Amino acid sequence: MHTYATTRLFLSTLFISLLLNLSLAKLTIADELAPPQIGIQQASEQLRIKLKDQNFIHNFSAITQFVETTIYPHVDFDRISALVLGQNWKQASSDDKARFTKEFKTLLVRTYSRAFIEFKDWSIRFLPLNMEAGANKAVVNTEVLQPGIQPIGVSYRMILVDGHWKAYDIMIEGVSLVTNYRSTFNNEIARTGSLQSVIQDLAKRNAEALASNKV
Repeated sequence: MHTYATTRLFLSTLFISLLLNLSLAKLTIADELAPPQIGIQQASEQLRIKLKDQNFIHNFSAITQFVETTIYPHVDFDRISALVLGQNWKQASSDDKARFTKEFKTLLVRTYSRAFIEFKDWSIRFLPLNMEAGANKAVVNTEVLQPGIQPIGVSYRMILVDGHWKAYDIMIEGVSLVTNYRSTFNNEIARTGSLQSVIQDLAKRNAEALASNKV
């Protein structure tokens, strides 16, 4: 059984890879991209430019605003939140669902923004996309490349929402971000006794980070 600290470290690797694929370096593309892949490419180019600004990568408020306007449209946070909470989502009130989604999104940005400072010289290779005509779901397979190490397989579960393709899970070498967070939050809810307590704790930590304007 992983400790909470070990779980957070592992989840950092997962979400770092998400941000890399929505962010960092050159794209190695053999063929023209399909619609589920295009959003990843567009966000990556915009964030690649922003990462050249040292003030940006050290400013949590700026990163939060950028994620809100540039990355958020390509991610279905409502669906991710529902999948992460599982049965607890079904039992939650509408207010608790909205509060959890807001704080969970902020947690992801707050926890993993540190990765912007450390990851350089990565490139992304899109693998062939197997998708039936008219499908509203797809899995976008990519590889994260870095000189001297083996490629890391990163896959996105994508869904078509109101005409836009959005990510609702990421898998690193077959391991799901959603599944790992579900385990973490289920444990926290069991420990504290309620979803409301977990939301309050998230809100407190997020507020402290915003107040200090540090990642």
